[in-house]
Amino acid sequence: MRRREFITLLGGAAAAKLLLLLGPVLAQTVRKHPLIACVIGGSKTATDRFFSGFRQGLRELGYLEGRDYDIEVRYADGDIGRVPSLTEELLGLKPDVIVSGTTAGVLAASKLTNAVPIVSEVLTDPVGFGVAASHARPGGNVTGVLVTVEDMPAKLLELGLEVVPDARKIGLLVNPGNPIGRLFRRDLEAAARARGVEAIVVEAGSRDELLGALQRLARENAKIVILAQDTMFLNERKRIALFAVAQHLPTLFGFSENVEDGGLLSYGTDLRDNWRHAANFVDKILKGARPGDLPLEFPTKLELTINLATAKALDLVIPTSVLTRADEVIE
Repeated sequence: MRRREFITLLGGAAAAKLLLLLGPVLAQTVRKHPLIACVIGGSKTATDRFFSGFRQGLRELGYLEGRDYDIEVRYADGDIGRVPSLTEELLGLKPDVIVSGTTAGVLAASKLTNAVPIVSEVLTDPVGFGVAASHARPGGNVTGVLVTVEDMPAKLLELGLEVVPDARKIGLLVNPGNPIGRLFRRDLEAAARARGVEAIVVEAGSRDELLGALQRLARENAKIVILAQDTMFLNERKRIALFAVAQHLPTLFGFSENVEDGGLLSYGTDLRDNWRHAANFVDKILKGARPGDLPLEFPTKLELTINLATAKALDLVIPTSVLTRADEVIE
């Protein structure tokens, strides 16, 4: 039966609805290119500046979208609770590889499949979370690039104490829905105890809780606030910067994007570069490599970024010893 006859028999509305439902199935049947599925924790607007590194990496390897691969992307818009359902939706499209921009997505995907390769550019303690046997030989279906180094929370604390040397209380803001938050908290609290300062931990699980959390830290007399690496904090970086300055709170981050949009200081991974490196893993997998045989990579760039405009708004003078180590200074 021809398509036109089929639509006439069913009626226009019914046929259109059925074709909409069957669309993904038909697309899988006629697909000519490998399908790369990506789940992104933030919004499209907030993540384009670093997610674009993934397509750049693929282009550098000779891949053109539509000619050599197809891609489906889902955005959680900063709500980490949506990541598991978006991951399940993408796996339903039968991709050749799924790329997750969040640890929550890696954990969700690894629970749903042991067959589809999973690549992530933000892996955190993959051995501890049980998705890799070791860094050298992951052994399962998860591989990619680590987003942090072991002592990053301690390094952020050290930088904070250089900027505000008389700080006896430091704040830590974590998202309770993010599985890596407890690891960051554990390490930072240990570093604070070793330096004889008190760590005040406050949780914010949504954008609506950010202002109240920062106000509480100000009332508790925190002199600096360190924010754990988190999808929602990254997505809401402009709001956080505005709220923090209003509360006269110096903020330290693991991502430079937070500082570019008004945070005080960051030390950590170049997310765009991590996404670019994720393309190398996808390339190898599409050429037949097993993800469990691809060693996990540590970040190739750890950068110190300082926002002097924010320092001025906070009446802070950044020590020369810190400025001279900066990779980027925002005037």
